[in-house]
Amino acid sequence: MRKVSLFIAMSLDGYIADSEGGVSWLTGQGDDSENIDSYSEFVKDIDTILMGRNTYHQLITELSPDVWVYDDFITYVITHGEDASSEKIIFTNENPGDLIKKLKKQRGKGIWICGGADIVQQLVNENLIDIYYITVIPTIRRINSFDRRFDN
Repeated sequence: MRKVSLFIAMSLDGYIADSEGGVSWLTGQGDDSENIDSYSEFVKDIDTILMGRNTYHQLITELSPDVWVYDDFITYVITHGEDASSEKIIFTNENPGDLIKKLKKQRGKGIWICGGADIVQQLVNENLIDIYYITVIPTIRRINSFDRRFDN
């Protein structure tokens, strides 16, 4: 059966985005040139990504507006909207837990839970995440600067 992994970064006090959904704080407070490229190793065993609509929107409008950075994967975007799916990006309003249960039974490599907090929390509550890769960025939230906690 396929493994489901959460590969995510969060602040020292448990937040994964600021109040506007931004992630610029992920750089932390220092030079990270000595860090190991764990992402490249991680994605070798992944062929499917699950993310929420807000994460998808942030990717296509802010982080990588000119190129879809996950073109080597099949990406499922949980949304209540009616976006048109493509061969590589599938929009669905299916319950995240039900979708993961279905995907785990299919052939393939691992499944990456890419974000957001609501989806992560639902899958944690249903005990559907097999492996947790959580990078803690040495940043503590300022009053009202972060509102999307990992454990809401």
